[in-house]
Amino acid sequence: MIPYILYTALILSACLMFYKLLLQKETFFQLNRLVLLSCMILAFILPLLPVPQQLSLRKDAVEAPIPLAKTAVDKNQAVELKAPPVQEVFVEQAKQTFDVDLLLQWLVYLYWFGVLIFALNFLMQACVLFYRAYSLSAIQDGKFRIVEITGDKAPCSFANNIFINPEKYEWETYTQILQHEKIHIEQKHTIDLLLAEVVLVFQWFNPFAWQWRKALESNLEFLTDDKMLQQETVEKESYQFSLLKVAAPHFPLSLTTNYNQSLIKKRIIMMNSKKSSVHTTWKYFFLLPLLVLFVCLFNQPVAQGQTLNLNEESKDQSSIQNGMDTEGSWFAVIKGNTVSIQFKSGEHDNSSTTFQLSELKGLTKDMKGEFTITREAGTMNFAGKFEGDNGMGTYKFIASKSFSKEMAEEGVTVADESDLMVFFMVNVKTSYVKMLKKNGYKDIDKDQLIPLASLDVNEEYIKSIKQADIPNLDLDDLIPFKSMEINKAYIDEIRQAGYKNITADNIIALKSQDISGKFITDFHNSTNGKDDDETGDNIIAFKSMNIDKEFIDSFKELGYKDLSNDDLMALKSLDITPAYIHEFEKVGYKNLKPDDLFALKSLNITPKYIGEFEKIGYKDLKTDDLFALKSQNINPDLITEYKDLGFKDLNVDNVVGAKTMGVSPAFIKSMMEKGHNFKTLEKYVELKAVVGN
Repeated sequence: MIPYILYTALILSACLMFYKLLLQKETFFQLNRLVLLSCMILAFILPLLPVPQQLSLRKDAVEAPIPLAKTAVDKNQAVELKAPPVQEVFVEQAKQTFDVDLLLQWLVYLYWFGVLIFALNFLMQACVLFYRAYSLSAIQDGKFRIVEITGDKAPCSFANNIFINPEKYEWETYTQILQHEKIHIEQKHTIDLLLAEVVLVFQWFNPFAWQWRKALESNLEFLTDDKMLQQETVEKESYQFSLLKVAAPHFPLSLTTNYNQSLIKKRIIMMNSKKSSVHTTWKYFFLLPLLVLFVCLFNQPVAQGQTLNLNEESKDQSSIQNGMDTEGSWFAVIKGNTVSIQFKSGEHDNSSTTFQLSELKGLTKDMKGEFTITREAGTMNFAGKFEGDNGMGTYKFIASKSFSKEMAEEGVTVADESDLMVFFMVNVKTSYVKMLKKNGYKDIDKDQLIPLASLDVNEEYIKSIKQADIPNLDLDDLIPFKSMEINKAYIDEIRQAGYKNITADNIIALKSQDISGKFITDFHNSTNGKDDDETGDNIIAFKSMNIDKEFIDSFKELGYKDLSNDDLMALKSLDITPAYIHEFEKVGYKNLKPDDLFALKSLNITPKYIGEFEKIGYKDLKTDDLFALKSQNINPDLITEYKDLGFKDLNVDNVVGAKTMGVSPAFIKSMMEKGHNFKTLEKYVELKAVVGN
């Protein structure tokens, strides 16, 4: 499983780098959407495709399984094998097998734990959106539902629902927002975002997957902006100015299409960029060879799969569980009072377990022979030879029928021989099931018993956790609890830090971020408990974004003592630092509000940009003036051109109004040539409204 997950991550990462380098700046937005969706799906399909042997770059692996498969079938031949030729290979391997396999097992647990957390987050977001969509008042506009929300939240859309606060915007802006969101809905952009979220559930550990979602979301906004500007009723400058009005520095649900403030600059740049030439489409054709290369380089050749199938036909009928047959080869190393045995039944099918040396009955060193290990689930018969502390040979597992019957009496069905072999390896006993039932867990599944027993979730641990009085604690919670070393002391520490009604899921989420009681205490002291909740969501967000007491205190020293949690997260995500604020203080902008800082950073307004206006006489520009100038892409050179035409006493409103209406210096010159000589810029704005283009 791990190779498949990593292979998928590799394909996704390579495709993202290809997109970033060659395609991201192209204005073929619809084609880019197709590329992003296709690569996202192919990343999960390509690793499963077999490749013809003649095209594979892994031909050297084709013959590898044959000797090992024969060894597993022909026991006498396996015993006759001379140890020296292979001893050096397997001794070093056997020394490391237990630790490596244990690490891989933990990685698998960690991976599925992450999948569980992100899947729950995905479902929670979907439930929240559907609840809002059908619990709030809404207006039916054809196939669109306009859901009225309250508060200072940016508009967004999900499925056929548009969420907007109509009291917050002027009529023109409100109309443009609805047009924008209707395009999202008509283009079915929600499907793209849902697919990206599903990818994140299974690729949560992959930073390129998160960047992939961001690239997909950006392209959807570029595509929607392009569709908007194709409408005759929408003027580019007016639309861009509306974007600035709508942008809000908050964090909406990721399943929605929304007015994300951090995207505003990129969107405006893309709207004003030159359209890509059809001659640049050659870049897209390089994607196919890249994907073919991955398939040929990493995928398993067809011939290898056929070889394995032929060998399997010669074996007795048996099922495979956790990559292991009930028959195969073994390699072992004795270390003190323990023996680490690696069971191998194919090139990639192996498992390792450590037994007590005393469990090996009939073992005789330095001579061929047979010995057994018997546990409640069955008996493992070994044939082979130990030379010193290193041994090899063949094995066969025989299940215990009485064990199956006893487990059935306890309500656990374990009839399959391969399941019983796994129970044997983990050493699950009927007494363990009885212990779980005695502690209140009546409905026990066989798939729960394996991780519980392998993690040694014993009665002492269960009782200690139950003393912590976690509500609705079930067996599935005990597995991540034990694997993450969550104990009663940790739970008490979290409660003492302020979370009295914490649930199992909350504890798991906090522990996964390595959040301690001290971190929580520092968080409460630094934020004065503002915007806090009983789930620790804000704590987790702070930890994941590396927002600590030092970061918060650095802003308090500048006078920002009442920052909300959302403000702090916005500051961090936009990389706004005290040093950044000091740069604006040096040019006279003191006591900037958080919203001003967000807008300055989002629009990439720098002290240098402000200094350019000061050089032409604009020394005390307000932040609102700066936002208006930057959003309209107005620079000092444009103002100088207006002044050269005779307009000396221009304020910011004059220039912004002229630029918004398309009253350029060239337009004024053309009107002057026709005899329209006005003394104020406003007159030319009025003239523009009459004559149009």
